[in-house]
Amino acid sequence: MIFDAITWDPSKGIDLGFFMVRYYSLMYLVAFGLGWYLMKAIYKRENLSQEKLDKLFMYTVIATLVGARLGHVIFYQQELFVEDPLSIILPVSFNPEFEFTGFQGLASHGAAIGIILAMYFYSKKVIQKPILWILDRIVIAVASGGVFIRLGNFINSEIIGKPTNSDFGVIFKQLGEDFPRHPTQLYEAACYVVVFLILYFTYWKTNKSEKLGFIFGLFLVMLWTVRLVIEFWKEAQVEERATWALNTGQWLSIPFILIGLYLLFRKSNTPQDA
Repeated sequence: MIFDAITWDPSKGIDLGFFMVRYYSLMYLVAFGLGWYLMKAIYKRENLSQEKLDKLFMYTVIATLVGARLGHVIFYQQELFVEDPLSIILPVSFNPEFEFTGFQGLASHGAAIGIILAMYFYSKKVIQKPILWILDRIVIAVASGGVFIRLGNFINSEIIGKPTNSDFGVIFKQLGEDFPRHPTQLYEAACYVVVFLILYFTYWKTNKSEKLGFIFGLFLVMLWTVRLVIEFWKEAQVEERATWALNTGQWLSIPFILIGLYLLFRKSNTPQDA
């Protein structure tokens, strides 16, 4: 039946014999590639050069990876600063023994902060426009990329949901389990498709891009509301240090939502008022 549990036990990637191409890495490549394509169309519309687009790509990739990694450690695993500091910046672990782990532990909240900081410097040094101008546009690419990142999480059987306590759900065999969980990665990916489509339509089919900060504010409200709600069905990424009505990810989402609401409803949101 359609509501029966699905057993999920995929391979980690494509084995070339001498090298394993991991699906998770491919999802990141697709995310960045699609983002570049979307921004290329936007830059063409805005009469901005290919050189400035290439620099935007460099700023975004570095900010996403560094911000996501540092965000995870700061928000969820502060003990790494003392116990295994090299694992923060290297794809290996030295505690309790040396192991190649890849870059595990990436927080979307950290990536968001990293991108905002990077766009501040990019706006000042490269395009000489208000930071909200570039944020209004880059979030379209960010929303599309989020879809593929969450699909990569699903392939890796990570950021899993809570048990459904029913026949519905996904059994993640790689976790050694035989009971179904909520496929929260797929819930989130589907919601991000909707967020992307709304942002894309808003930019291309309305005049809201002329109101500085509006599209960025819309993105913040929609995306972080999705995160806040879906967290109710998601297992905590690390053991929570205290019992709260909301978990760490939800508390971190609230400031983004409030900033988004401010940007949506503030009066001075035109380029002249920036």
